[in-house]
Amino acid sequence: MAVEHPRTIKSYVVRSGRMTPGQEKAYQENWSQYGVEADGRMLDFQQLYGRDAPVILEIGFGMGDSLFEMAVNNPHNNYLGIEVHKPGVGRLLGNIKKQALTNLKVMKSDAIEVLSKQIPDESLSAVYLFFPDPWHKTRHHKRRIVQDDFIQLVRQKLQPGGQFHMATDWQNYAEHMLEHMQRAEGFENASPNGTYIPRPDYRPITKFERRGERLGHGVWDILFTKTAVP
Repeated sequence: MAVEHPRTIKSYVVRSGRMTPGQEKAYQENWSQYGVEADGRMLDFQQLYGRDAPVILEIGFGMGDSLFEMAVNNPHNNYLGIEVHKPGVGRLLGNIKKQALTNLKVMKSDAIEVLSKQIPDESLSAVYLFFPDPWHKTRHHKRRIVQDDFIQLVRQKLQPGGQFHMATDWQNYAEHMLEHMQRAEGFENASPNGTYIPRPDYRPITKFERRGERLGHGVWDILFTKTAVP
């Protein structure tokens, strides 16, 4: 099922946080090598990475430390990260350069725009959405990125058998995600009991998450697989 007109409500607010000199330097010096322009042109992943390998997309990577760790630990995968906040993009570009990674590229853009216009259908092995803005006030729930149209857009871009992995530390958002995914056409819950899964080893624990655990905060991981239903 193609998604021709995804919703235009923004699921994020671009914060005006300052970039450190190091982040700005890393951005300016490394974007041309590791950045991907959000120019509306369809991406050719084999050309982009110089090889044919599974492509995993992370939406909203924040400061990029977890995405960087995954790329280092899984060199057999290609990773593409999308983030709107320039300081995080700069930090990640600097880390990529230090490690001389060839399996991680970065985009600074609206993820829905990129998915709609630049990601080929059935080209992704997985989509990761870790700790998106929960928009916890009821009147703001419509701004949560996980909505029915977004889910079908993700499905359109996943290969058959591809996975959509979400994580949140807001129980209400976890329930929202699960409810929308359970009714979504073309997905099957990977949880044996039809709810949540333990954190997979491939998802690093962030400093924020560790701090939350010490304070007794929960984290919910949700994993669904794209079925072969047309």
